Formats: sequence, C-alpha cells, structure tokens
Amino acid sequence: EMSTEDPETAFCTLANREDLNLEEGSIHHCLYQFTRNEKLTETNKLLCDVCTQRHYGPKKNLKSEKKYVYTNAKKQMLISLAPPILTLHLKRFQQAGFNLRKVNRHIKFPEVIDLAPFCTAKCKNVAEGNTKVLYSLYGVVEHSGTMRSGHYTAYAKMRSMNNQLSDLVLRGQSPQALDTEPVKGQWFHISDTHVQAVSVSKVLSSQAYLLFYERLL
Repeated sequence: EMSTEDPETAFCTLANREDLNLEEGSIHHCLYQFTRNEKLTETNKLLCDVCTQRHYGPKKNLKSEKKYVYTNAKKQMLISLAPPILTLHLKRFQQAGFNLRKVNRHIKFPEVIDLAPFCTAKCKNVAEGNTKVLYSLYGVVEHSGTMRSGHYTAYAKMRSMNNQLSDLVLRGQSPQALDTEPVKGQWFHISDTHVQAVSVSKVLSSQAYLLFYERLL
C-alpha cells in the first residue's frame, strides 16, 4: 500500500530514537537496526511514476516502451499498529560457507520494553499525546544444542488477568493508564514434563529464541 506523507513527518517516531541506550547485543539494538533509515541509491533506486511522467509525459503506452525514471529514496520500516501481543523472533543462525551455524550469543532483553521509538508518529492505536508504548514480558522460548539437534524449553509467567490487555483485544480500546511496572506473577521453567519455579534473573539470562510480550500501555 502506497501513501503520500509529509516528508518532514514521514520518518518521525512516537519517541526520540536517539535517546535509546543502544548497547550492542541488546534487543533495543536489534530493533534499532531493523528499523533504521536506509538510503536507496544506485542499483537500489526507486521507480518513480511522478518523475517518469514529468520526464516523458503521461503516455498511455509508457510501460510497453519500458521508459522509466528511477530516483534516490529513503526507506524505513516502522510499526503503524501496536499489537496486543508482541512476538519477537531472534535469528539464531548464520551462514558459514555452505553451512548454517547456530548463534549462541546472549541477547539482553528487558522485562518491560517501550516500542515508541520504533512506532510511526501516527501509530493508529496509540492514544493522542502518548509517547510510550509499553509491553511486559510473559514468555520466552529457548533452544539448546546445534543446528542439527537440540532441545526447546520455555519460560512462562503465571500472572493475574491483564484488564488493559482484555480491553484492547475484546473492545479495541487503547490502554490509557500509565503503568510502567511489569505484570506481577511467578516465572516457571518448562522442559517436557518437568516444571520448576525460577527467578526473573534466571529468565533474563536465558538464550532467548522467541520473546512474548503483552501490551501495558
């Protein structure tokens, strides 16, 4: 879907991206890199219909003549609709020659994450004036082993009902109250039929493969 935006605001976010603590090896750094502003130049130039018509005129047979004008452009992927449930999938493999290799590096992730620096300034389901889009961690999937064999385990938080999330899912109402605290509850580690209560520090030190957050604000 193509839309015309004011060039001055098209690349604006709900919160200042430059205020982020972009520690390498953190989920914030990953999101910042994924949503960075990219310049499309040389062989990546964008085909511009307006530029083409300005140069060649509004010819009906323009496509058949294969006359196009390409122009330098900027590209940025931002969140336009904040989801009730945020699922982050970390790439845990890399190409090594003709083989795939498991990436075992620990990626730091918080209990509460703010998506505002990665949301467009006109994010559809964020209340006007809000500069925070907060999510609380409630689940983690971890993989141990190699690309050829391994084992999946999970961390899950047993918690009380999140009324704000219910309003968002069932009624489509954006959360209004400012709540910067994670949803209270007890964390458990699940491995096949074995379930054990664990501390939040144990969860945050895991080698996450999938992260599950629920929206607070």
